[in-house]
Amino acid sequence: MGPFHAVPGRVMLTALLIALVTAASPTRVASVNLCTDEMLLLLAKPGEIASVSFLSRDPRETALWRKARRFPANDGTIEQVLAEHPAVILNMGGGGRSRAYLASRIGIHPVDVALPMTLDDVVSNLRRVAVVLGDVHRADPWVRRIEILRQSAPTKAEDAMWISGGGFTLAPDSLGAQWLRLAGLRQRPVVGGKVSLETLLTEPPKALVISDYRSGQMSGGVRWLSHPIVQQATSRRIVTDGRAWTCMGPLMIAEIERLRRVVK
Repeated sequence: MGPFHAVPGRVMLTALLIALVTAASPTRVASVNLCTDEMLLLLAKPGEIASVSFLSRDPRETALWRKARRFPANDGTIEQVLAEHPAVILNMGGGGRSRAYLASRIGIHPVDVALPMTLDDVVSNLRRVAVVLGDVHRADPWVRRIEILRQSAPTKAEDAMWISGGGFTLAPDSLGAQWLRLAGLRQRPVVGGKVSLETLLTEPPKALVISDYRSGQMSGGVRWLSHPIVQQATSRRIVTDGRAWTCMGPLMIAEIERLRRVVK
């Protein structure tokens, strides 16, 4: 399935964005969301980044924190965003209507990127941010790596459960499960989206993929992962970088490449 195999309207929107941005480039872009930060930091040239959200400067939230600290941070408020004079404000998943309204009133273009539900959505989002930056081909290396993973996905998948603090897991048809499948792991359906200790004791999966997100802090979720039943489960234990799973965007590529080597 190609990178533009999606809704025709999305292709038309991309073409329109290309026309708009080509006339206005070079563009300075501010991102107010951790997931759009990720794409901006990977695709933009330094002079094109006006600011990123403060979360991207936190090593507990993203592997890109060192790069993010080279740029001003914002807390999502219009005052902080405007301080760096961006031409575009990137956000994901809606919200911030007053910010978008105020930005548009003073000539700043608000761009809302859709929450990805499929791997095709990840590709489309990369393309869209690249278009905002004035060069759709900047997304090509990342799209190519996703396509390589898809084309070389293992024909057989191992029974697995992805878990994070508190036992929360993935739906079998979710984007996270689609990424797992590229690593040769098949997310087992779990009622209620939470793995029970009883299941791990009586019907453990072949592989337990454990998110290490904020594993160094004290919380109820982290304590659940330390429970003896979890620790002594007979499943093969595979630790994954939980930071990449927050957005399930391009940072997942390297993590899935790594997991594939581990699974083999």
